[in-house]
Amino acid sequence: MKFADDSCITKEPGGLSFFERYLTLWVALCILAGIGLGRIAPGTAKFLDGLSINVNGAPVVSIPIAICLFFMMYPIMVKIDFAEVLKAGRSAKPVTLTLVLNWAIKPFTMYAISAFFLGVLFLRFIGPDAVDYVKMPLGLDLDLGAVYGAGRVVMHEGVKVLQVPLWRSYLAGCILLGIAPCTAMVLVWGYLAKGNDGHTLVMVAINSLTMLVLYGLLGGYLLGVGRLPVPWQALVLSIGIYVALPLVAGYVSRKWIVAAKGEAWFREKFLHVLTPVTIIALLITLVLLFSFKGDVILANPLTILWIAIPLFIQTNLIFWIGYGAARVMKLRYEDAAPSAMIGASNHFEVAIATATMLYGLASGAALATVVGVLIEVPVMLFLVRICLRTRGWFGTAQS
Repeated sequence: MKFADDSCITKEPGGLSFFERYLTLWVALCILAGIGLGRIAPGTAKFLDGLSINVNGAPVVSIPIAICLFFMMYPIMVKIDFAEVLKAGRSAKPVTLTLVLNWAIKPFTMYAISAFFLGVLFLRFIGPDAVDYVKMPLGLDLDLGAVYGAGRVVMHEGVKVLQVPLWRSYLAGCILLGIAPCTAMVLVWGYLAKGNDGHTLVMVAINSLTMLVLYGLLGGYLLGVGRLPVPWQALVLSIGIYVALPLVAGYVSRKWIVAAKGEAWFREKFLHVLTPVTIIALLITLVLLFSFKGDVILANPLTILWIAIPLFIQTNLIFWIGYGAARVMKLRYEDAAPSAMIGASNHFEVAIATATMLYGLASGAALATVVGVLIEVPVMLFLVRICLRTRGWFGTAQS
């Protein structure tokens, strides 16, 4: 079946924009810029990260990062017309497949693959004794020397932090990626693969709403299994700031703008101005992040590779699980392609935001989420080509 209205989210035709097409290049340049900033002016990034909201004397929310991350999310949320979610029942099979893939399979395969590669196969390269210093868990005031999960409370640069194994910090970032289904770039992947835009758009809206509940529950559970437990208050705060706030702001401002200026002005003028905002905000955040992680990368330049390999395997595995299941379910190609790609891609904006809030801008968890950005575009473009070459495996709208 076909969705009657494909206007749930407005996007410009033509596939990848200039920013999106070269996203991997921009990310690489931001890595270099961030490393350079950290070496030339180390005090700048530390000053910006020091502009934070504190709880019990510990930094909880970095104000500059929170601003950047809001502008990552708002342009996505303002495009969504959640009234279209009510029409999802017309195409129950692809919607069910996408939900099961995103929330019942993907988080657990991400944990298993990342734990095996980072904690076993690559551990000697990362360093069995290598440690990371992450924020104290929100709301907890533990004594020095206290043990919390896999970490121990220590004093680092005059601040009480949690010292954890470095590989577990990377694992935390991978977990946060695995529980964040894509709600932005997947619109482009679906368009390039000639998929059903209606299904893609409605699933973006459903995933945004589902994240309000399941992101915190699954994140808290899997981080606890990984021995990096996070108080539920921290996850609720993260979802509130980085998902609920821009979602409400997008919903309210969309209704106000459409009522004041009309649907045509909203689509043709307002959204056109917002198009590059998400990626620009992302790139600014990455410069700040890598200004802290430059020393780690320079000391071990293969760090990004060790993180990228399990993420690459996870992305391909989830795609083929979804694509294979769609064929078994006899879905049309137009529904099968976006269903598989929605599961395969990640909402790296939310993952970066949450990792930064929970563990800090300088944490290995934040670095791992950025590696997700680095590999997203080339891997997803590769999967788009696979979809286009295998359209004959499925029925089509015309047939």
